[in-house]
Amino acid sequence: MSVAEIKNKERVINELLRFIRKVLVEPDISDKALEIARKHFNEKNAEVLIAEELTSTTNVKIPIEHSDADRLFLELLIDVVRDEKALY
Repeated sequence: MSVAEIKNKERVINELLRFIRKVLVEPDISDKALEIARKHFNEKNAEVLIAEELTSTTNVKIPIEHSDADRLFLELLIDVVRDEKALY
């Protein structure tokens, strides 16, 4: 693994840690994020729609150009909602 790859992985981990801290401080973000994901998860551009709505309605700011950490978070939200739907 190259130095650049290691640095990128460190950056992603640090970004995710900052986000997790934000969620722990403001737990209503988790509920709101899942609510938004439930609304958009079946749409063609679900990740974009979820990111836009999260950015406009919470203090979670996901830029138009999603980072690796942003993509991981959005994919996780969609996976959680799909798992939820599979239970019913």
